[in-house]
Amino acid sequence: MATEKATKQATNQEQSIFFTDAEDESSYSLQNQFAEHLEFRLVKERTTVQPNDAYKALALSIRDRLIRNWIRTQHQYNEKDVKKVYYLSLEFLMGRLMGDALINMGFYQECFEIMKELGYDLDEIKELEHDMGLGNGGLGRLAACFLDSMATLELPAFGYGIRYEFGIFKQEIEFGYQVEYPDNWLAYGSPWEVMREELTYRVKFGGSVELYHDAKDRLRFNWKSTEDVLAVAYDVPIPGYKNKTVNNLRLWQARATQDFDFRSFNEGDYLGAVEGKTNTETISKVLYPNDNTAEGKVLRLKQQFFFVSASLRDIIRSYKEQHKTFDKFADKVAIQLNDTHPTIAIPELMRILVDEEGMDWEDAWKITTNTFAYTNHTVLSEALERWSVGLFEQLLPRHLQIIYEINHRFLQMVIQFYGADHPMISQVSIIQEGDQKYVRMANLAIVGSHSVNGVAALHSKILCDELFADFYRLYPQKFNNKTNGITQRRWLKEANPFLCELITDTIYDDWVTDLYKLKELERFADNEEFQERWRIAKNLAKQQLIQQIYVDNDYSVRINPDSIFDSQVKRLHEYKRQLLNVLHVITLYNRIKDNPEWARKHITPRTVLFGAKAAPGYSQAKLIIKLINSVSDVINHDPDVGDLLKVFFLKNYSVSLAQKIIPASDLSEQISTAGLEASGTGNMKFQLNGALTIGTMDGANVEIREEVGDDNIFIFGLLSDEVAKIRATYNPWDYYNSNPELKRVLDMIRDNYFNHEEPGIFQPIFDSLTHHGDRYLLLADYASYIQAQERVSETYKNKALWTRMSILNTARSGKFSSDRTINEYAKEIWNVKPVKIVV
Repeated sequence: MATEKATKQATNQEQSIFFTDAEDESSYSLQNQFAEHLEFRLVKERTTVQPNDAYKALALSIRDRLIRNWIRTQHQYNEKDVKKVYYLSLEFLMGRLMGDALINMGFYQECFEIMKELGYDLDEIKELEHDMGLGNGGLGRLAACFLDSMATLELPAFGYGIRYEFGIFKQEIEFGYQVEYPDNWLAYGSPWEVMREELTYRVKFGGSVELYHDAKDRLRFNWKSTEDVLAVAYDVPIPGYKNKTVNNLRLWQARATQDFDFRSFNEGDYLGAVEGKTNTETISKVLYPNDNTAEGKVLRLKQQFFFVSASLRDIIRSYKEQHKTFDKFADKVAIQLNDTHPTIAIPELMRILVDEEGMDWEDAWKITTNTFAYTNHTVLSEALERWSVGLFEQLLPRHLQIIYEINHRFLQMVIQFYGADHPMISQVSIIQEGDQKYVRMANLAIVGSHSVNGVAALHSKILCDELFADFYRLYPQKFNNKTNGITQRRWLKEANPFLCELITDTIYDDWVTDLYKLKELERFADNEEFQERWRIAKNLAKQQLIQQIYVDNDYSVRINPDSIFDSQVKRLHEYKRQLLNVLHVITLYNRIKDNPEWARKHITPRTVLFGAKAAPGYSQAKLIIKLINSVSDVINHDPDVGDLLKVFFLKNYSVSLAQKIIPASDLSEQISTAGLEASGTGNMKFQLNGALTIGTMDGANVEIREEVGDDNIFIFGLLSDEVAKIRATYNPWDYYNSNPELKRVLDMIRDNYFNHEEPGIFQPIFDSLTHHGDRYLLLADYASYIQAQERVSETYKNKALWTRMSILNTARSGKFSSDRTINEYAKEIWNVKPVKIVV
């Protein structure tokens, strides 16, 4: 009786939060919703409706079905006054949302059938959605996977970021070169988002700081005469898998405080009348402005503070709805900093607590450090953010004062233990001294957080032993590892329907929420019938990708579906060593050209797939893209080569394209210089879909090897400690002169074999590997890599063995679910607990 009474009370309370009856929401059919959105929202009738109208109407209908649970979720979080986690990230590489939403709602097949009855193909409609590309690589995609896992695990969580008008650029290939075009994903709006104009916050920049004494004669600071920007909230629903949780991704758009200057207009200065608005709204205009210029640096720091300031305002607003003091702030709020980009949140929270809330420094600092946690994503020292003190003085003068005070108190503590002359002082200081002073954001994040985590076991070890060794000696209790993960809902269930169907038919679908259940596939690894079905699923994925390649690119050459699909798709950076892959391709090409008859009998056919975007200002990376395309052009049109080798650079790599490449791939290239890749998540996506890994002992490759076993992975190259040792005496010319195959490959690149029309164009690539020291040790790892590739080719000839290895890779991918990662964050860092949303 007590339970029944409680249920009735909950129902009555719920009814009171809605404006309409909260009766069975599924009673209103999707057909009706779809038709009404076409007619009343988009003003279309049967003869005028276009394919994009169908996409918008369906997206709005799906969103409608999320809204009640979206409202319930936020209401019940607040009613229960639960601790919430807020995930601050400058990137959210969400991809397309429709397929993800339908799968998590358990509504995909039903929607497919309904749309078929109405004369539409759901798969074709999904392709019309523009990728939500608010990120440029693994950092942003990880954030998206985490949002999915937090909702599926029913954790009270928010994502905060920027609503960039233009996401990661659209990449075209013109004469082999990368050319960037704007990615205007919001050109026609997004049907998934809801603008919250009531959640608009004023964000300050510049100005000056005035000192005064308050009524209690305490020294206080007034940040005044600032240039202000408005941050307007746009919300995107994040549904959990087959539960009632719908969490929130809140993105901020910059708006001018004054849209139009009438005085300038009346004086004939028409451009000046809107100049302020244009300059202000640039803040949320584009993802990652080129910060090679002073103006770019200003904009980048403005972006970081803009979204952090608005997010903290919003977090505090929500907290104050339930609490009158800040005594329980750290008990109710956990803020995770996704890399150093949001680190300015630490001094901003201190400013709010001390300057606006009148709190003593010590109390404010305790709340701050207990609230923040920091995830590091790089071991490259040059990638650790730092900002000039002069720029801080210009944009955030009060925050610079607070950072100096944090640093002073921190260094006093260090000096007490180690003395003022200890070399550690200069290493751990938040301020980097010199002719030009800098604020080290990673140091600030470590000092101001209660937890610091790496994203793979090897990465976390490097942080403790090398990169942040001094901090680890000071704060060993802060450091921990949280190996990254991926959401199987998107990267297997949605991306690979062929393999998903086979797995679910064989072991049911518990793996969708517990990836360790895939372990049950091991007992089918040697089953001939199951192996054949596995190969059929892979072939179907290959055929689908082949069609996509022909649609999206200018390639007209035949692609052999029986060849090894050898894929390297990721952000282009020299340490990821796409260039090493090219060296192998040219080596293989030379072997074919030297003896075509022998090659046709002994060489395993291979299709090499590249997908990558290079940062617009990264000239060497862009030159590598040109080389890949030049090599592709020569090889793909050489009659001696035939079907034995084909090379494709797939333009405009994105989440949606990855969802087609990864299921079709046989081999996953994870070949970064050991010790430089923090984790990688592409390696996990390929493994989940049955691709075998060829890779160095770097990042999460180490843990993949531990899971799958030495016999089911192709490892090569120097280990991370060997990399450190070899650098002191490394001479790339020794490898060049001692390996004829390598020398021949490099000479071909230098001597214009792959581009006669632009002589000398690839000289910088040759020089980087020889005269300039081969920073990422490609030549040192070349011979080992070639040997590993030979093992790949031989293994692929044995279909049963290769299929067995493929099955075991999928079966042993359970550790790499983002559900496992988020569970660890929730229990060991955030101390947040699941909340069951009651309907």
